[in-house]
Amino acid sequence: MTATSEEIMQPNEWHNLPTSKVAQDLDTNLETGLTSDEVVKRRERFGTNELKAKSGTSPVIRFLLQFNQPLLYILLIAGAIKALIGQWVNAWVIWGVTLINAIIGFIQESKAESAIAALASSVQTNATILRNGQKIQVPSAELVPGDLVLLTSGDKVPADLRLVQLRNLQVNESALTGESVAIEKNTEPLQVDAALAERANMAYAGSFVTFGTGKGIVVAIGEATETGRISQLIEQGTSLKTPLTRKFDKFSRKLLYIILGIAALTFAVGLGYGNSWAGMFEAAVAFAVSAIPEGLPAVVTVTLAIGVSRMARRHAIVRKLPAVETLGGATVICSDKTGTLTENQMTVQAIYAGGEQYTVTGTGYAPEGEILFDEQPIDTQNFPVLTECVKAGLLCNDSHLEQKEGQWQVVGDPTEGGLIVVADKVGLHRRNLDTEMPRLDGIPFESEFQYMASLHEDRTQENSSQVRTIYVKGSVEAILQRCQQMLDTEGKAIAVNAETIHQEVDVMANFGLRVLAFAKKSLANGQNSINHADIENGLVFLGLQGMIDPPRTEAIKAVAACQHAGIQVKMITGDHAVTARAIAQSMGFNKNGAVLAFTGRELAQMEQSELATAIENGVVFARVAPEQKLRIVEALQSKGEVVAMTGDGVNDAPALKQADIGIAMGGAGTEVAKEAADMILTDDNFASIEAAVEEGRTVYRNLLKAIAFILPVNGGESMTILISVLFARELPILSLQVLWLNMVNSIAMTVPLAFEPKSQRVMQQSPRSPREPLLSQSLIKRILAISIFNWILIFGVFEWIQQTTGNIDLARTMAIQALVSGRIFYLLSISQLGMALIHKLRGVKQKFSDASAIGFGIATTIILQIIFSQWNIMNSLFSTAPLNLTQWLICFLIGLPMILVAILVNRFDPLN
Repeated sequence: MTATSEEIMQPNEWHNLPTSKVAQDLDTNLETGLTSDEVVKRRERFGTNELKAKSGTSPVIRFLLQFNQPLLYILLIAGAIKALIGQWVNAWVIWGVTLINAIIGFIQESKAESAIAALASSVQTNATILRNGQKIQVPSAELVPGDLVLLTSGDKVPADLRLVQLRNLQVNESALTGESVAIEKNTEPLQVDAALAERANMAYAGSFVTFGTGKGIVVAIGEATETGRISQLIEQGTSLKTPLTRKFDKFSRKLLYIILGIAALTFAVGLGYGNSWAGMFEAAVAFAVSAIPEGLPAVVTVTLAIGVSRMARRHAIVRKLPAVETLGGATVICSDKTGTLTENQMTVQAIYAGGEQYTVTGTGYAPEGEILFDEQPIDTQNFPVLTECVKAGLLCNDSHLEQKEGQWQVVGDPTEGGLIVVADKVGLHRRNLDTEMPRLDGIPFESEFQYMASLHEDRTQENSSQVRTIYVKGSVEAILQRCQQMLDTEGKAIAVNAETIHQEVDVMANFGLRVLAFAKKSLANGQNSINHADIENGLVFLGLQGMIDPPRTEAIKAVAACQHAGIQVKMITGDHAVTARAIAQSMGFNKNGAVLAFTGRELAQMEQSELATAIENGVVFARVAPEQKLRIVEALQSKGEVVAMTGDGVNDAPALKQADIGIAMGGAGTEVAKEAADMILTDDNFASIEAAVEEGRTVYRNLLKAIAFILPVNGGESMTILISVLFARELPILSLQVLWLNMVNSIAMTVPLAFEPKSQRVMQQSPRSPREPLLSQSLIKRILAISIFNWILIFGVFEWIQQTTGNIDLARTMAIQALVSGRIFYLLSISQLGMALIHKLRGVKQKFSDASAIGFGIATTIILQIIFSQWNIMNSLFSTAPLNLTQWLICFLIGLPMILVAILVNRFDPLN
């Protein structure tokens, strides 16, 4: 072979070479293909045409990594110490918490690294090829560089091909380039710097042939294809932790150091007072257990799981638990256009016919909508030129619509699907027209001529056996140069006014519309076939139809809601800049009131500082390559932004994986995009992202509530034990009682916080700063204030009851019940149930059902605490004593001052 292995496996410039040079470099016969012997040699040299999935981490290692969290280190160590001193019940409870947490995490993360495997399946197909001069079909994995592949409509392109021969070939590359309309291919060499979406002489692996036939030489297989290069980008992409994970790890490490430091200090001080080693070791362990929030990992997991469940009900499936919160903290959403913000259905929106402008309502392929003139609906029967223009688009058409599962879909070219739909809106139907004007012949669309034509017998006319009508559709330039006349408002033929027509074209183009021109020619010679000479002149211009892939109505509202919530929304697409910018403007995209648009080519020519500024201020990024999408996300992250990236195509996968949260489309999305994403939208609706943002913010707020509720009881317990040791007093609370409070009591009251409904102000606040610590100064002050009050409750009640009754078990029991009483009032102060009760007292209507989980948690807690002190078995196990009614009332009254403390801290640190 002439070309080296490196040249073949790095196919960056094949589009720049003429077909003869490509065949020469690959030593391929364009008539017979490769020989079988040559294929064997090349397969040994280049391998198979498939993507190699990177070997993943073993399930055992993945499971063990779930324990790699500082807070779990504390629990594991505490459990081990408990086991060493013989307290096996305590040890197994603590270990059980860590095990459950690890199992849940393992299940959620088990599919996180399967994006490469999905890429491999995306290019596995059969291919029709020429070998040894024979046309045969082989699995795509058996292709080698130099093979001659034959393409026809409906085929999936099996490898990267340099096209050498074709007829009307059109390829849908939307999954790779983002272009919603099938690309018309040719064989002419292109400039070296031609963008991926503009390489019309190439066909890339994983794309689909929508029309025509072609032949191409395999220039890249496997990982050397454009899809393969994307798989490498996915492997190279940094696997970033979510903001919640980073903050929780930082918080856990600080807590670990604090607990171990104070436990060591307690041990040393006790020894200094002359206490025994064994006694001080037990006191240090008791302090460590009291300070460790054993229930916090479980509560965090439950809170995130509840968020997952709520998002699923709102059409968002989360693949990784921490991603629930991440979207709530997103500061930028980078959205793909085609199929994400738009319907992915070409729709005619404007018509120019007979010198008049018409507007078309309705979107997509559903035949619903009407024609407006001067913003008023019209009876199209009174507008013959409009009807004739639309008829031309319906008859000069090779596609049709089908309804599947309640959804209209086009079989054929999306552009022709749009022409069929607008004809339905005018009242023209294919089945009727095929009877009135059956097609006799046609000229398919060819890039050389830029038009398509069809010949019809006109049975509506007298002497119909001789009357023929040619309808033509194509580019404005191609049609106008063949027209000498046009129809005026009344349908009379007048001289064509090219200048006026071009002005109308400019108006439509400025709205991002793709414009097609229509014309006809009447024949009276009874001919049954046509050729290009028949179309060369004598056409009568009928009008223009402007179409676009329209934005989703719900997506427009969602974009506005996100921007109102302080979230930047940017469009990243492979489509044309004019079209993308027009869509963005119509949807309300802006940054400081402006809609700046940049193309991939412009970004590639920028210096680093200029690029950073453009990415920060830009709203639309069009004609971008996969590498550039990835670069945009990385640039935003480097500025401290929390980036959410939506997409549905292969080209979106690297950016989806790199983003703090990747969001894929469940219906139109490729398997590659789904596997690379953290979240999948089941309804392919950008509007569901707004709902996910609401839920994400609610989850984070509920997590803060859980932390603010759990830590103060640990603080109060640990302060009590520490001060008791320092003053050589009896412990007011035993380690097993601490475990009850930290596990059973805390979880019973904290888990309901995970069910807290969203606040009415959730989307009225700006995104929290990504640099904001999990424990802010205000939250630390809150925790400290409540901890001090809890310490006063425990220590004060214990000392009072012990000194007045001499019953240490009763003193400890009443101290615990008073603490729980205060906790109930504190829980109400940070929950929406408490807010609802206040509104009720003020006469303001408020739903209680949404906050019913808190009420259930409080009721459960009361029942558990009654059992804790009144059941003799619990008295024996936890060293508690039964209380009489007066003692219960005392515990209740002692907890009441918590209301005043809660009001005070809520003024400085509101959690609702």
